[in-house]
Amino acid sequence: MFIDKFYSSSNDKVRFSRQQASDFAKQVADDFNPLHNIEAKRFCVPGDLLFAVTLARAGLHQQMRFKFSGMVTDENELNFPQSLGQDVKVTDDNGKEYLEISASGDKTDNQALIESLIKAYVGFSGHTFPHLLVALMAKENVMINPARPMIMYESMAIDLQRVDIKEISLVLAKTELNIDGKRGNACLAFDLLSEGEVVGHGEKHMILSGLRAFDQATMDNIANDYNAMKAAYQVA
Repeated sequence: MFIDKFYSSSNDKVRFSRQQASDFAKQVADDFNPLHNIEAKRFCVPGDLLFAVTLARAGLHQQMRFKFSGMVTDENELNFPQSLGQDVKVTDDNGKEYLEISASGDKTDNQALIESLIKAYVGFSGHTFPHLLVALMAKENVMINPARPMIMYESMAIDLQRVDIKEISLVLAKTELNIDGKRGNACLAFDLLSEGEVVGHGEKHMILSGLRAFDQATMDNIANDYNAMKAAYQVA
């Protein structure tokens, strides 16, 4: 599967080099979060890469929920499950948890379908900022701290009506941002389609911290800096 080049596996242990994680973020997710840059001091592996590796190794279930609990770096060696159930943990050898997975319903190992879902979801998820979140923040008159922007990927879930399908595409259904003081909880709901028919639904949840009053000029600068990084990478 295409995802195999973005991680290394040995003795059932999974590792991500900075190059692998950064390439996945930029080439597959179209995600240019500075935390995924190779030289970043606070480098972290994209949560969507953990999602993708889970599906590639353990299969796709009708109902799946992923809760992210720790930042993965290139120094972590992780124990990924070969099969899924309720409250399965991805941990390191010290027992630290990085991801909690719950899965139920029918299962498929159809590689073409799994690859289709990974590309559809990750492509959507990678466009969260600035495409969707800026509009949500403007609507609620809040924005992240421009000096230290913090948007944390909290969880995602999918619910499929069936898995006897060939491919999946994704369309945005609803966006919502709930504010609690300087903290915000964003929800992006989406529909999953196969050959034009809705076959499931899903949600992505994020936490925004350090919120303050929205300022259009400041937000434009943040978005412009992000887009400039993307443009520079594409030219290179």
